[in-house]
Amino acid sequence: CCQPSQGTFPKEFSVDPNAIWLMQGWLFFSNQTFWKPPQIQALLHGVPLGRMIVLDLFAEADPVFTYTESFYGQPFIWCMLNNFGGNNGFFGTVESINSGPFKALHFPNSTLVGIGMTPEGIEQNPVIYELMSELAWRKEPVNLAKWVSLYAVRRYGGMNDNLTAAWKLLFTSVYNCTIPGYVNHNHSPLVRRPSFRMRTDLWYEPADLFEAWKLFMEAAPSFMSKETFQYDLVDVTRQVLQVLTSSFYQDIADAFANKKMPELLTAGGVLVYDLLPELNRLLSSNQNFLLGTWLERAQSKALNEREAQLYDMNARNQVTLWGPSGEILDYANKQWGGLIEDYYAQRWGLFVQTLVECLDRGLPYKQDTFNQAVFQVEQGFIYNGRKYPTK
Repeated sequence: CCQPSQGTFPKEFSVDPNAIWLMQGWLFFSNQTFWKPPQIQALLHGVPLGRMIVLDLFAEADPVFTYTESFYGQPFIWCMLNNFGGNNGFFGTVESINSGPFKALHFPNSTLVGIGMTPEGIEQNPVIYELMSELAWRKEPVNLAKWVSLYAVRRYGGMNDNLTAAWKLLFTSVYNCTIPGYVNHNHSPLVRRPSFRMRTDLWYEPADLFEAWKLFMEAAPSFMSKETFQYDLVDVTRQVLQVLTSSFYQDIADAFANKKMPELLTAGGVLVYDLLPELNRLLSSNQNFLLGTWLERAQSKALNEREAQLYDMNARNQVTLWGPSGEILDYANKQWGGLIEDYYAQRWGLFVQTLVECLDRGLPYKQDTFNQAVFQVEQGFIYNGRKYPTK
């Protein structure tokens, strides 16, 4: 298994005698059934030591250097991945981020040469990227409670006990996932195609999030003029509504399973006609959460109208079906004003309507049949031609 690396490196060297091979170490995490220590060592030693740098791509969750003797002598960069698909949704592993680079530095015979960030998207969870960036200049872990308290002061330009308490709560709950190898790829029912097999598990107590939201609301009168506070207030409220969506989904599923039409109509009605429209209005109130901005940026790269239509279609497709037939469905899901209204809410509306009809007629719910129907809704969004606000 060292042959590919032995074969590739001479070609690089022939073009540039000083070439250094920069390689992602993701394969060692994603295919652990094959990549055992002997296979990893054979691959890495197919290149002279020091002529390869390995990105320990997901080191905050699965630090490969710890079970490969520091990549068997090859230099490596400790990387924080944190986000898959550019999904919205609070997430962080602050304890791991805070300690990981220093554990790598002091690891026996460490070959660490740097630290980095490798997210699939960065326009979310700004506090995590700020913490990670600062750690590059630190000689030891920070006091997280003190750090996040000062973060609140820097971010909003003033001290406030409610905001300090809110951020401390967030840092000990939603931003401190401690589940080994947890992949932050938003699986909330809000942004996934409805079914009875949806995940509602969380790595934190929702009560902590709700309390943090209340503290933000109490601080709002004094800080609403701050753009950073506006963003964070929208974001924490969005996260609360995401969690509440899971609660209503469970109520919908329970009502259908127990054949209770009034409860189904109540839970489904609140979700489709109250919560989701409110979420759409919330996101539409801040320019950082607008579908229209994403579409406008895509169209702006076009040289003519036909190309603009193609880029618009692709931009819509990427954050929804991602493929002609949903080959990577909802991988890059986003919570944006416009997208909630014309995509996610439409799917949930059809799901609830389907369940009501099944219950009313005494028919079983068939996921395959629903998938065919909802695909028309999903595809319809991509080609609806609607212009969405950009401010």
